[in-house]
Amino acid sequence: MIKLTEYTKGGGCGCKIAPEPLKEILSNHLTNDQFRLIVGNSTGDDAAVLDLLNGSCLLSTTDFFTPIVDSPFDFGRIAAANSISDVYSMGGRPVMALSILGWPTEKLGTDIASEVIRGAVEVCKQAGIAIGGGHSIETPEPIFGLSVNGVLNYHQLKRNNTSKVGDVIFLTKPIGTGILTSAMKRNLLSEAHLNSCVESMATLNFMGEFLGDVAGVHAMTDVTGFGLIGHLTEMVDKSRLTAELHYADIPLLEGAQQHAANMIYPDNTMRNWKANGEKVKGISGESLLTLCDPQTNGGLLFSVDPNAIDEVQALFQREHVALYQIGSFKEHTGFCVDVI
Repeated sequence: MIKLTEYTKGGGCGCKIAPEPLKEILSNHLTNDQFRLIVGNSTGDDAAVLDLLNGSCLLSTTDFFTPIVDSPFDFGRIAAANSISDVYSMGGRPVMALSILGWPTEKLGTDIASEVIRGAVEVCKQAGIAIGGGHSIETPEPIFGLSVNGVLNYHQLKRNNTSKVGDVIFLTKPIGTGILTSAMKRNLLSEAHLNSCVESMATLNFMGEFLGDVAGVHAMTDVTGFGLIGHLTEMVDKSRLTAELHYADIPLLEGAQQHAANMIYPDNTMRNWKANGEKVKGISGESLLTLCDPQTNGGLLFSVDPNAIDEVQALFQREHVALYQIGSFKEHTGFCVDVI
């Protein structure tokens, strides 16, 4: 039986280039307010946003990575859900996708690639969109993802750095996908824990579209390769605020705590810590491994005006989706994140 993860060094959103090298790459190529862009690449938001000049906006995003699981079908599901999430995390509605496929056809054959596409098509159907085409090339490692377009009205747009003092921080999925998939690669993960991890990664973050209609949701993003700490650091807007994080309230996927205690974690956990460690207070041991764990299609991370909490909770209850309150934003205290 072919195991896709044996054909690649990294996997999932852990493949991301680290924040500092990425800043160096883009330093002379930042776009903002050009050619009707409302959001470009200068803020680290999840998608580019184009003003359509009629009160509505076009969202455009691209995301792809190497396999994080061995099942081709599940790889396709996870990669598709992860790509679509960037539209949801800005309050938008996805409308179309194009596929991005890099495949070593001589090593893995076309049947396996077809299974990847089948998984992606299933998730896209759940989101109500079609894969209208795409592009494929021969590569030494398998790569798959989507380019996704979405739409929204201007007032629905959510950014990742517009939180306010007093906002409450919510998360929609447990964390720990990097830890668990690392355990899987070492043949240490139970089938039950693998299944729950896969289903979490393959679940659409569709609640973001509903949250776009809530004025009291001040900022939103999704948790991916930079870990919960990395994405909170983006949300405090260059140290304008401090995120006070209640570690006991942060949900972990089943098995993540156990494997973290046994020091099982992906390499990029330490990359994330190196990038953000000096900005964080109160983190050590298990909390370092879990909060810096690179997530693949993690949950939505968003801040809410206290007066809008009831409205948000009612939305999640209506859709039978889990919601976790994990902290709040304070005046800046000298750190970007304070773990208590």
